[in-house]
Amino acid sequence: MFSKFKASPAIIITAAFIGPGTITLCVLAGVQNGFSLLWAMVLSILITIIIQNSTARISFTTRKGLAESVLHQTSNSLLKFLLGALLIGAIFIGNAAYEAGNLTGALLGIENLTQGVDYNFGTNFYFLPLIVGVLIAILIGIGSHKLLKNILVGIVLLMSISFLLTAILTKPDLIAVLKGMFVPEFNTKDTLTIVGLLGTTVVPYNLFLHAALVKNETFSLRALRLDTVFAVTLGGIISLSIIICAAALEGQTIESIADLGLALTPLYGQFATILMSLGLFAAGITSAITAPMAAAFVVCECFGWHSNSWGYKSAAFLVLLCGVFFSSMQIKPIEIIRFAQITNGILLPVVGLFIIVLINNSKLMRGQTANIGLNILLFSIEFFFLFLGFKSLGLIF
Repeated sequence: MFSKFKASPAIIITAAFIGPGTITLCVLAGVQNGFSLLWAMVLSILITIIIQNSTARISFTTRKGLAESVLHQTSNSLLKFLLGALLIGAIFIGNAAYEAGNLTGALLGIENLTQGVDYNFGTNFYFLPLIVGVLIAILIGIGSHKLLKNILVGIVLLMSISFLLTAILTKPDLIAVLKGMFVPEFNTKDTLTIVGLLGTTVVPYNLFLHAALVKNETFSLRALRLDTVFAVTLGGIISLSIIICAAALEGQTIESIADLGLALTPLYGQFATILMSLGLFAAGITSAITAPMAAAFVVCECFGWHSNSWGYKSAAFLVLLCGVFFSSMQIKPIEIIRFAQITNGILLPVVGLFIIVLINNSKLMRGQTANIGLNILLFSIEFFFLFLGFKSLGLIF
């Protein structure tokens, strides 16, 4: 039973949101601010638990994915088309652009662990992205979501142990850590970092991924809630551990998790570098697997395809192929990423509003509607989504 619980849907969300981008932001927060922004990560985890659980609750009750539920809320063909275009633009095209970053994170971890290996194999072509891409393609091609879940659980556990042990190695001041977690400190110069920590945890595609994974499950709503709390909290522990690791080097010039591993070596030995590299590999590879999955689920729901159809695999392979191409050629698709950020900025508050509408529809939810307390939290989160949306559109700061 315990192993089944660990392989439940929400653990995939942990695998998805702890990616190279989240790690880099956590590293920067720790190096620049020490423990003082730990509270922002705690807040982001609480927000993620609430919104992911609400999304999963809707999907579990309606037996529909989130994209399906959103599109079914209107019979207007034009509005349905616009919503479908927004979903595909934000999730499918966005994940195709971000996939290169996911793969790059995994590749950095592998390179640090296998120093001296020539992945060009005597040519001018860098083969490692292709090798990793083929392995991921095989996993997707097998078509077993259960197998993918079990693989991702193992990698998430590897990532958790790696970062937690590295944090312990730094011997942090526990009183200072607790103060940083539960006594908020706010300075206007840290606004962008705080918003970044919050925004990198609450990700639109995770809502659609969680809903798609939950809609065919058979466990109870209580088990669903516990699953979300457990898995997202585990992700929070990983993020907090990274900030704590980076805080050991507060004030130094560190720009990435790879730099952090190298900087820790003189203080804590080669073991710290190995653990950091394992963690970076795990974070990159899990996000590189879940991003194509999420994109494929959204495309299937928009076009009415089954999740085990050729359409699902084709969409997932296309996202993966874009990531392999961009990372192999060392191309940064800036314009595509900018487009994805804009569509994500629009999508998040739109989806947040739909979640509020759906979870309060008594006919749809079969008596499982939100209470007053949950509605207050959801409306507060919606205002936060609007704030993130305006930020991504460049209308603030």
